[in-house]
Amino acid sequence: MSSFRRYLQAFLLIASVTLLFFALSDRLDKTLIALIYLIPLGFITALWGLGTGITSAVLTFVTFNYFFIEPYYTFAVHNPTDVLILIVFLIVAVVISQLVARAQRGLALATAREREATQLYELSVALAGLHNDQAIAEILAKHIQTTSQGESVELNIIGAQPFVFHLPESNLPTRSPELIVPIQAARGVLGEIRLWRAAPAISSGERRLLQTFASQGALALERAWLAQAESRARVLEESDKLKSAILSSVSHELRTPLSTIKAASSSLRGREVGWDSPARAELIAAIDDEADHLNMLVGNLLDMSRIESGALKPKRDWNILSEIVGSVLVRMKHSTEEHQIEVAVPENLPLVPVDYVQMQQVFTNLLSNSLKYAPANTKICIHAHVEDETMCVQVSNQGPQIPPEHLNRIFDKFYRITAADRVTGTGLGLSICKGIIEAHGGHIWAENLTEGLAFNFTLPLIWDGATPSPLPIDMETE
Repeated sequence: MSSFRRYLQAFLLIASVTLLFFALSDRLDKTLIALIYLIPLGFITALWGLGTGITSAVLTFVTFNYFFIEPYYTFAVHNPTDVLILIVFLIVAVVISQLVARAQRGLALATAREREATQLYELSVALAGLHNDQAIAEILAKHIQTTSQGESVELNIIGAQPFVFHLPESNLPTRSPELIVPIQAARGVLGEIRLWRAAPAISSGERRLLQTFASQGALALERAWLAQAESRARVLEESDKLKSAILSSVSHELRTPLSTIKAASSSLRGREVGWDSPARAELIAAIDDEADHLNMLVGNLLDMSRIESGALKPKRDWNILSEIVGSVLVRMKHSTEEHQIEVAVPENLPLVPVDYVQMQQVFTNLLSNSLKYAPANTKICIHAHVEDETMCVQVSNQGPQIPPEHLNRIFDKFYRITAADRVTGTGLGLSICKGIIEAHGGHIWAENLTEGLAFNFTLPLIWDGATPSPLPIDMETE
């Protein structure tokens, strides 16, 4: 609102009140009129500011003297009491105007500070948890543009990978920005904020708020860079731990079959064993077995690297679970000779959408683990049944139980409860099982039983919205 309009409205309000008092002058005492005059003065100051209030106070002083102090319609005052009333009235009117104006300024300042605090809180909440420079710049630019109502905002971030972000994405003004605020942090300048807003001019309060926004952005960027540095340090630390675990777990396991192969081949090459000797067949069998063992170790390492890199993609198809279990038992018949294998996998179970080879690997690893820890002549059971739309499988053995605090960790890479010199293994078999089962959308876990340990896993029977196909009649009746 223009100054002229404010003063005109104040004049009209004083004139209206004066006309009302003049009409009621016979019924109102001049002291009461002076008191009531203070009410519109307070409204005028509250609505249109201190300058308008002081001017209205002087105008009211003049009208009060001219219309309501004897002699009427003149500015002369004959009665000393009336002089005192006029002086007190003017002083009170001016003081009231100043008090109301001060209260208005305080209210406006409190409102502005509340708004700034709210905007800062919203920005802090939006920046919390962000560890990406682009996301931080986008959030900061949006809040600055919303708060300042600017034409365009540009953020120039100086970091490991400098970049520029601006809103809107096109039509950046060609003129120089009206405000440039550096993004300052303890380590130095991290960038700058450029704001284009031709009108109205940027106030000192807005400049202060944008500087605070810049400080919040600097803190968020530093926090993101520290988090990235911490993440890199953690990755390096985990990499070192992984290398140490590989060296400690794999070196012994690789050395054992290599030593056996080397000893057997040296014996055969040195002609220490005759061609017709029974020992020759035993040495050849040892070479073959240890080569298979070595191939399994290397395969586990390769499978683990594929799982960690996300390259393990199951080639799923509808398969019969009993056939998968049967093929694994046939391949491991020599390893399972000292144990009783009990299989309860009905042939009429529905087809499961799995990768045939990968599921063979799961059963092979679970059976190998059971064979390592279960005493000779004990029972190893494989059970399977269907619950709702899920295939539930359990591989149990009568080996030692696992302390409860280790149950959730035995599927971690290279995590072994038993010392490596007591039970062979790399600690990768169960971890590979977990990766394969989860790649199929299932879940695997271990639990202690009354007489041993069980590995349980589930597989979904729904694949891309399709339900299991029924088995052919000839398969069900075989």
